[in-house]
Amino acid sequence: MTAIPAPIPAPAPHAVMLAAGMGIRLSGGDDTLLPKALLPFGGKTLLARHIEILRGAGVAGLTLVVGYHREDIEAEIARLGADDFVSTVHNPDYRHGSLVSLWTARDTLASGRDILFMDADVLYDPRLIAPLLAARGRNCILMDREFEPGDEPVKLCLKDGLPVEFRKKVERDYDSVGEWPGFLVFEARMASRIAAVLGAFIEHGRRDEPYEEAFREVMLASPERFEIADITGLPWIEIDFPADIARAEREILPALEGDQTRKT
Repeated sequence: MTAIPAPIPAPAPHAVMLAAGMGIRLSGGDDTLLPKALLPFGGKTLLARHIEILRGAGVAGLTLVVGYHREDIEAEIARLGADDFVSTVHNPDYRHGSLVSLWTARDTLASGRDILFMDADVLYDPRLIAPLLAARGRNCILMDREFEPGDEPVKLCLKDGLPVEFRKKVERDYDSVGEWPGFLVFEARMASRIAAVLGAFIEHGRRDEPYEEAFREVMLASPERFEIADITGLPWIEIDFPADIARAEREILPALEGDQTRKT
């Protein structure tokens, strides 16, 4: 009997992270302040934490979109000795918003690799990305069912287990909803589709829209191709406002440090 060879697992995804924006809601427009990716928590910048987590998880590499204070971010990469892991792409039009920043990374999106997409302004438990890394060759999006209602969170709405809406303001019928923490993974073909949709947005003058609109268009066109990973209960926070920094230091960081202490 001829043995059937075991399937070859898909390669680890390549990460794409947005770190080009000014963070106006946090800085109030003061352009002397450093980017949010360089905010320190527990003696490490957010960027240092990202790189440590991604390297430890076996991610293939990181493409970082930079713009505002790019020199400071690149200096931090050099300080961390991460030049062999991180490559930067520059968005000179970073004031136009996040869709233009993601479009700047279109070559990486269309490179034929699975893509782990991440926002840079999140302090999080490393376990958040575990289901994304397990979804080799598949699409997977995170959802946290415990969140504060309002217009700020990006909401993932499901009906019969499938995505039916993905926006801050939702009006469609759904049977469950959660906040999206800013991380997901696209299999290679879907990542290429995202690059094409971003290009169409740019071509039709929609460059000032949030990048989530491009994700939404692709996701709702093929909802059955997206797996949902419920990460409710794991500590994380997106840093958008001064109050978020205070909560991160008061609640999230101690939870992360406590978990690390229990592991050692």
